[in-house]
Amino acid sequence: MSLSDALRAEVLLGAVAVVVAVLAPSRRRSVLAGAACTLLGLAGVVAGVLAAGGARGGLRVTPFGAATGYLPSVAPALAPDRLGGVFIALAGAVGAVCALAGIGYAHGAAASRTGWSAFALFLLGMQLVPAAADVVTFALAWELMALASTVLVLAEYARGPGVRSAGVEYAVLTHASFGLVLAGFAVLAGHAGSTSFAALAAARPDDRTAGVAFVLLSAGFATKAGLVPFHVWLPRAHPEAPGHVSAAMSAAMVKMGVYGLLLVTVRLLPGGPTWWGAVLLVVGAASAGYGVLQASVISDVKRLLAYSTTENVGLIVTALAVALLLDGAGSPAVADVALTAALLLAVSHAAVKTVLFLGAGAIVRATGERDLDALGGLEARMPVTAAAFGVACLGAAALPVSSGFVAEWVLLQALIHGPGRAHLVVAIALPVAVAVVALTAGLALLTFVKAYGIAFLARPRSVGAEQARDAGPMMRAGLVVGSLVVLAAGIAPGPLARALAATVDAHGIGTLPGWGLDLPAVQASLDPLALLLLTAASAVPVAVLGVRAARRRPRRDVELAWGCGGVRSAARMQYTATSYAEPLVRVFDDALRPSRDLQVTHADESRDVERRVEFRQRVGDVIADRVYAPAVAALFRASRAARRLQNGSIHTYLGYAFGAVTVILLAVTW
Repeated sequence: MSLSDALRAEVLLGAVAVVVAVLAPSRRRSVLAGAACTLLGLAGVVAGVLAAGGARGGLRVTPFGAATGYLPSVAPALAPDRLGGVFIALAGAVGAVCALAGIGYAHGAAASRTGWSAFALFLLGMQLVPAAADVVTFALAWELMALASTVLVLAEYARGPGVRSAGVEYAVLTHASFGLVLAGFAVLAGHAGSTSFAALAAARPDDRTAGVAFVLLSAGFATKAGLVPFHVWLPRAHPEAPGHVSAAMSAAMVKMGVYGLLLVTVRLLPGGPTWWGAVLLVVGAASAGYGVLQASVISDVKRLLAYSTTENVGLIVTALAVALLLDGAGSPAVADVALTAALLLAVSHAAVKTVLFLGAGAIVRATGERDLDALGGLEARMPVTAAAFGVACLGAAALPVSSGFVAEWVLLQALIHGPGRAHLVVAIALPVAVAVVALTAGLALLTFVKAYGIAFLARPRSVGAEQARDAGPMMRAGLVVGSLVVLAAGIAPGPLARALAATVDAHGIGTLPGWGLDLPAVQASLDPLALLLLTAASAVPVAVLGVRAARRRPRRDVELAWGCGGVRSAARMQYTATSYAEPLVRVFDDALRPSRDLQVTHADESRDVERRVEFRQRVGDVIADRVYAPAVAALFRASRAARRLQNGSIHTYLGYAFGAVTVILLAVTW
């Protein structure tokens, strides 16, 4: 199959999926529409692999009537390059897994005609964004992705006002992102005299034009990627969207923002000044640190994963920034390693967050709870979900042998072996980046130990957790496929890293026998199979000794009040997510600024005897509470004041029109 045929299949299957979602009977709609969306995702995988492998081809859609002059002669064109192929394949793979899981998960509004039609258009838009060959096609695909995802966030609006407010907030920010991206491309297109990406790349604008375009495009793509301070839609929209939708949004949609940053810095405006890398490093490091800190103290499982997405994307942008700085400092070989690390982090995050959000959706579906404090004991009741979620937690915490471990190891190699004395900015940036990676790795480990341990281990803390049952077969299939990808990318990283490096012309990435990873540019190598065998060799004797010791001393149930886990231990005596994170809240109190409320109810007989003590603590988003909330309040005040201008008098409105025309004439004359 040629690349052109694969692109035609994508567009055709997208149309088929929409038609099936509209016409299929309600009983079979989820199965048929989900199957069509799965095929759409698989077509994207094929097209992406072909494009990433260097295949040439494209697709141009000529509007009806364009030849006669009745319509503008704008013809959307698809012609992905190798970098675009990586993100087409990524979006297609995530979309296929999420659609497969959605067959068993979708219910209510998410299983309606609107829900499945929007999901099909959402997947199609994500796959067309990296395939676009010009600004117009990119904008159309981007807006298709944005509008469809907005509908999906609002799919379960009947649950309460929280869904509607989250949908409105997401719509505002996603269209602000669209406006910034259009403005940035307009600057480049105005200089190049064309909207083609090839013409934009060949135009080579001056430093001022390139700087303005970089700021506008970076701000727009950072908003879509969920980077600080534009991240506030992530913890609002993800928890309210259905499980398979939030998985696709976190694992694939935010990567379109990452693709946009790579498109600008690697393809359209390569070799930018040093301050570009410095700006991206500040944004990426702040996002990684702030995101993982918020995730470590949150007890809502879906909000936790949303903040973790901000952290992961921050690490990706940090790797990209380091690559730009090292390339500008005259170390292209080490810069190639950092750029490869950025792509490995993107692929790893896609696989990990697909499983984690699908697992969170399965938990919410089975228990009706998103609060970790109300969960527990799910390992015995949801074994497949527990196993897949555990594997994904290994990847999110960057533990061997997972995709996350390999990606962060490659990034650390670039940071350690970078020429720290070659450039002042690089000398400052590399230690900062190492500190950020170390901080995020430690806090991510604490975060996902909390998420898995509180949700799946110990005893149920609510009726919903006690009565939970594992997800259906389609949902379990999606979880298993995603977790296998996390392990495969960690056990055999060599071929994957080499293929990703080739898409950005990065050199110095090789493979070892047994699919290990070799980095001759920094004289480092990683053999995950040897690491796995070493881990097993050290773990097996410990496990054997533990089993033998347990057989010598058989388990006994005791009836003592302090029996160290005996039968009288109640669920309330266990650690909760809130109590687990309390030391972190105290350590980072100045950064998190939690609000605390203590209410003491005294006995009637004596003020020295307390009948009840109630303590409440809320850890909010400092940026949302102290930046966005005051700005929105000021906007509403200005809107209320502006209403006074509308007094219903035609004479007043004519005066407004006369004043506006006068100002315009004066401006034109000047």
